[in-house]
This record gives sequence, C-alpha cells and structure tokens, in this order.
Amino acid sequence: MTSPPAVSHPVDLFKYQRAGVDALLKNDRLLLADDMGLGKTVQAVTALRTLAREGLCRRALIVAPAGLISQWRRELTRWAPDLSAIVVSGPQSDRGWQWRADPTVTIVGYETLRSDADAGPQAPPLRHVWDLVILDEAQKIKNRDVKVSSLVKNLRRARSWVLTGTPLENKLDELASLLEFLDGREDGSHPLYTPSPRLLERHAQVQLRRKKADVLPDLPPKLVTNLEIVLGRRQRRAYDRAEREGILELRERGEELRIQHVLELILRLKQLCNFEPISGKSAKLDDIRERLITLTAQGHRALLFSQYIDRTYGVQALARSLSEFSPLTFTGDLDSGARDDVLNRFKSNPSHKILLLSLRAGGAGLNLQEASYVFHMDRWWNPAVEHQAEDRSHRLGQMFPVTVFTYTCQGTIEERIQEILQSKQALFETFVDDVSLDVASTLRSEELFGLFGLRPPLIPPQGLPVSRRNPAAPPDRAHKSS
Repeated sequence: MTSPPAVSHPVDLFKYQRAGVDALLKNDRLLLADDMGLGKTVQAVTALRTLAREGLCRRALIVAPAGLISQWRRELTRWAPDLSAIVVSGPQSDRGWQWRADPTVTIVGYETLRSDADAGPQAPPLRHVWDLVILDEAQKIKNRDVKVSSLVKNLRRARSWVLTGTPLENKLDELASLLEFLDGREDGSHPLYTPSPRLLERHAQVQLRRKKADVLPDLPPKLVTNLEIVLGRRQRRAYDRAEREGILELRERGEELRIQHVLELILRLKQLCNFEPISGKSAKLDDIRERLITLTAQGHRALLFSQYIDRTYGVQALARSLSEFSPLTFTGDLDSGARDDVLNRFKSNPSHKILLLSLRAGGAGLNLQEASYVFHMDRWWNPAVEHQAEDRSHRLGQMFPVTVFTYTCQGTIEERIQEILQSKQALFETFVDDVSLDVASTLRSEELFGLFGLRPPLIPPQGLPVSRRNPAAPPDRAHKSS
C-alpha cells in the first residue's frame, strides 16, 4: 500500500505543537490542557487531518461553543483544506439533513447538540459511531447535572480528545466529569469518577499541558496591574445607600433569606462600582479614559471587557462614554456574521482604538493581537475566565508586551470578595495550574452571608436550602450579560 504524500502546512508548527500533534495521534484519549493562546485548535486539526489521510478517521465530530464555530471552520479551511466539513446549525427542519450528510468533519455547538441529542438513542448525533469526538472549551460539561454533559458522554466514539485550558475550575467533581467523557466507550457507556487518588492518577495519565512561559520564552510578557479605585462622592453615596438598604432588606427576610437574595445584592453593588446610574459618573471610567488618551496617542490599541452589556452599567454605556476613541462592540447578542464583521473592522482599521467586549462572548477563541492593552471594567471573580480574556491579545503573533489593568473599588463588595477568593485559589492550584473561581459555587453559605455581616438561617425554609449551591445563574450572568 502506497503511503499518502507528506502533509504540508500553511506555516511551520512550533516544536511544542508538533509534540502535541504526536501525543494526539498516539493517544485515543487525551486532555490537551495547554495555556490559552498556544494553538490547541491548530494541533487538533492537524492531528485530525493526519488520521483522516491514514484512513483512521472517516467521521469526526467537533463540539464547540457557538461563538467558536467560525474559528473552527477557518482553521479547518487553512490547515486541512482537503477535508470535507459541515456545520450543523439553523432551524431544526434543516438540521436533519445536515446530520445525515457524510462529511469527514461535523461541527456543532453545545446547545444545538443538546437539542438534537435529547430525543433518545435514535437522535441523529447518537446514531453514529464516531471515529473521533473533540470537545472544545470542554469545561462546558464540568457540571454532571447539566443535560449536555450527560448527552455528550452518551456519544458512541472510538477516540475522545478534550481541549480546555481550565480542566478544573471550582472542584474536583468537574475534573471527574471531563474524564468520564474522555474515557467513554464505543457503546456510549463511560466510567464514573469521584474525587479520589484514582481520579488524580488517571488525570496524570491523560493530560498534556504546556505553559506559555515554558514553550514561548520569546513571547512578550504580560504585565497585570490591579488598580484600587476610590469612588467619587456621588458614586460613593449611591453605593453606600444601596448597601445599607440592601443589608436591611436581607435582615428583614429572617428565615426566608436565600442565597439568591444575597447574590442579587452583590449584583447591584458590583454594578454601582461601574457607574452611578443617574449621573453616569464612574471613577473607573475616568481612569480608563485618561490611560486611553495617553496610550492611543502613542499608537497603541486596547480591549475593554465587561460582564454586562446594558446601557447603564455595561458595554453599551462604555461605547457611549468612549465615543472619541471610535469604539466597536462585540457582545453575545450579535449573530455570527455581525461578530465576524466587527472583528474584521477592528483588525483592518486602526482608527478604531478600542474594542469593547462582553466577557462571556469575547473571552475565548478570538485572536486580537492588534491590541496590546487590556482593561477589565469589572471582575467576574473567576480568574481563569479573566486570563482567557486577556489572552485574546497575549498570544502567538503579539509583538508588544501586553499590559492588563483590573479594577477594584476600595471599601466595596469588590474588595471583600477578592480577599476571600485569593485565599481559596491556592487549593485549586495544587491540582491544575490555571483554575477559576465563581462566587455562587465556591463560597460556602457562611462566607457568602458573611460578606454583609449576616449568618445563614439555622433552619432553611422549604425550597432551596441556603447551604447548597443555588442552581440559578449567578446575578452577574442573569442581568443581561453575554
């Protein structure tokens, strides 16, 4: 049998990327956990192409967040132009024939997969035995109780590759969920893992992780500065009044007090750290504007992230207030075509000095080396999510040091939460270098109530116990965030 001709690449792979491709080819089960910005997608596409050319992969499924599907299409076109590919999307009436098509690569978003695989064993995604299933940003299945988590584990497959820079965010159960998918079998079954030495032993066997500092010593550094901001008089009055009234409301609830009530107050206070809603005053924005005037005059450009998108506290308010810098906005309410247009305009037109992004929509999967300054208007309280956002700029192709500014308002809820989470992060760093924390899921109820000098009710009322994690989205996601 004649071997296929040598594969050519549009550009040479780095040595560590070639090693990653080799590891993918040699391991049917691999957790590729490289730092953000090291090219996990390129490594996976290159390995997939090699398998296909050797006749070892005729049908592959890639599951990715909706916002990254365009990137997968681009990388497949660039790095594997000989592979046929289809994106499963659009109305359900169209998706039926898309699942029945016979390309080498099928790409689908997590939510679309959840919808199309929820009809039982005869659902289109579950009918096939896939030669390979790739999960991108696989932390999407970290929670076993989420429907899409159980559905992807039911996919019948010969090989499983997981791509994520954050395999552990809050607790070892999340890592267990990822490994349950990774070790899935061709009949759709999978082992069950619990936090245990067995889990950690298996993790060590299947994870490949490289850090930027180790494999790209010539990459310009990333310099992170946390700025402690003093609120102006009007913004301080609004914040203090909201906190006083909010704590009074919490105390008056007595035994009816729930975690969600505390999270709602945290949301209101975090928003007031951004803007005073009546006047639009913002100590953070004043500092950002001064820095932008200086750095844009020197020819630099910037990214600014916020977890909110509304016209009072978030991206739309920032766009209005920073109009002199010709800002562009990138948020989750844009369709894929509009998102691509915004990115192309920012990349091709230097007159747009700043790109304003919602953290959830713009925090992963984008290549934005045109900017060398990054601002976090507000804190997600999840360090790995913030690192992912910063690494839209600090990645291969960046020619300048990347300067990151984060903001904490003195004497506010921001400062108090930061103190608690800093003490917790060391625990997670024991298991994975890059971890993230989330207010709703990582603070015990005693700590969460303690932010306002309260104690949880001793006897929880009927309904959600205060000592359990609230399954509802944390308030910073519930308030028109994207």
